Amino acid sequence: MSKQLVLDEKGHRKFGMLDKVSYAAGDFGCNMSFALAGTWFTLFWTQYMLIDEILFAGLLIAFKIWDAINDTLIGAIMDSSTKQYKRGKFLTYIAFGSFLLAAGACLCFLPVPNAHMIVKCIICTVGYVAWDAAYTIVNVPYGSMLSVITADAGERAQLGAWRNIGAMLASLPIGIILPIMLYDENDNIIGNRLFPVAIVLGILALGAFWFMIKTTVQRIETDVAVSEEKFNFFKSVKAFAQNRPAIGATLMPVAMFIGTYGAANATTSMFQSYFHQASMSGLMTIVSMLPMFVFIPFIKPIVTKVGKKEAASFGLIFSVIACALLLIVPISPDMNGVLIYMGLQILNGFGMGIGMCVGNAMMADAIDYNQWKFGRRDEGMTYAIHSFFRKLSQGVGPSIGLVLMVALGYDAELGSAQPDGVPLKMRYLVAAMYLVSAILMYVGTKFVYNLDKKTLEQMNEELGR
Repeated sequence: MSKQLVLDEKGHRKFGMLDKVSYAAGDFGCNMSFALAGTWFTLFWTQYMLIDEILFAGLLIAFKIWDAINDTLIGAIMDSSTKQYKRGKFLTYIAFGSFLLAAGACLCFLPVPNAHMIVKCIICTVGYVAWDAAYTIVNVPYGSMLSVITADAGERAQLGAWRNIGAMLASLPIGIILPIMLYDENDNIIGNRLFPVAIVLGILALGAFWFMIKTTVQRIETDVAVSEEKFNFFKSVKAFAQNRPAIGATLMPVAMFIGTYGAANATTSMFQSYFHQASMSGLMTIVSMLPMFVFIPFIKPIVTKVGKKEAASFGLIFSVIACALLLIVPISPDMNGVLIYMGLQILNGFGMGIGMCVGNAMMADAIDYNQWKFGRRDEGMTYAIHSFFRKLSQGVGPSIGLVLMVALGYDAELGSAQPDGVPLKMRYLVAAMYLVSAILMYVGTKFVYNLDKKTLEQMNEELGR
């Protein structure tokens, strides 16, 4: 006898494990592409294709100008559309963008190391622009969609946590297996292997996206009384600027990405030239995220009892402490030093754990806040602006990191054979960037984000949730 499907009062499938796995599959698909580009794009173009570091840092800034156009354009198109889609607007955009994203990721890693520098810069730019446009078409509706799957605070927190599980499951092979495959015996990158890797990961991403598309249920109807006023781009931007929860929920990942992405190349250099364990560099990034899994089974009762803002703020205090210790504790250039570094990153991960679980749910609440305070839901634009600042930090962070690395004597062409003193400087640069990141995350969550548990309950009650 087949198991009877349990429905809620509106006739939808009752929220359960399938919703969480389905939403996780979406970020698995996104990160099959995003984690690859975020981790290897800079290394591929500076260490393998040999674009000058400062020139490349300038390209990254230029790419973010495109992001400003790209993200808000897609968000505006989504919010202004009055067309009725069979799957709904969010899933329709994801379905279309999933194929473009797989192709765009491959364009980012075309191996032509003997091409003229101008040709390399053109290929790099075209690849990034195509990939970034496709990523926005998928990721903006994906992030916005959380707000219409459920209105329950605990269930939203669970979806946000499972989104991170999906991202983690994508990041694990990229962070652990790829460094083993893509570094030679001298700890230098084997860049021509990245193109076939991008093809394989793109196929896996397509499978994940289409599983999510087929299994997602959107339970919250938002069209009535929200779309009475014609969409206005400038009013949407102004509403975001006045939306403290959206700004606070944006500052948290922005600060995290400035630290982690800004320190990523310095971390790789540190493991190449200070610890002489290049293949472990990706593992360290994963290690700092693993403690998040400790909180996932308990995230709903934690949020229900304490609140998202309150729990995340408390945890981030420990992250600040861990990063401060990372800066001041002696870390020797041997395996003992690697273990100390790993231990402090685990403590940092515990501090960020709850914030990582609830961050996406906090942004979903910020979309509701927009409707509550201004009568404009604008899911696409609100999340698009949030996404733009996230991606801006992911570009600015590496640019800042590269400039600081060069200022400290780093030379990308030397790979693991950096000048004397530079490996130690990389070790301190990594710690300093993580500390600044942790402090900014705490400030954004504790002092900017203003939807505490009591206010959130009031908002949901007045919205009829």
